[in-house]
Amino acid sequence: MSDETREPVKRLFFALDCPPEQRKAIARWRNALELRNGRPVPTENFHLTLLFLGAVGVAQIAEICTAAAAVRVPGVPLRVVLDRLDVWRRAGALVLAAEQAPPELLRLVYALEQAMLPFGFEEAPKEFRPHLTLARDYREPVPESTTAPEFFLRADRFALFESHKGRYRALAEWPLIPA
Repeated sequence: MSDETREPVKRLFFALDCPPEQRKAIARWRNALELRNGRPVPTENFHLTLLFLGAVGVAQIAEICTAAAAVRVPGVPLRVVLDRLDVWRRAGALVLAAEQAPPELLRLVYALEQAMLPFGFEEAPKEFRPHLTLARDYREPVPESTTAPEFFLRADRFALFESHKGRYRALAEWPLIPA
């Protein structure tokens, strides 16, 4: 297939955005770790991925948004405690993870996975582990921290994001509490 006939695609994922004040607090905490390894994730890209879709044809985006809008939402704002610093060796990522995922968050992720099934995304969903990526290409042990991580990510909406040239941009968002 030639480039002219190939449908344009975007790299998409559903996520909870990280509020600006939370981003700053996490970035300050990360800076105190004095990392000498990996590539720090830009502060403005901090988020909690709900479901990674990958390369999606532009023509499908409207249908994906319609399906996402029909997802049963928790009916309450989500509050995720990011309280564990971890290294995911296979992914080469330094992450802030949640020791305990709130049941409402797990239900939302499952509902999104079910809503996206008809689109036939090739990648089977991996086991959901709520996290916020601090650095990529990280190949060291878990760094020592003088203060234990305890960040409360609060969200009253979820969004469909596009990843483009290392930046993330929300294409659409939906409230977690029905109007």
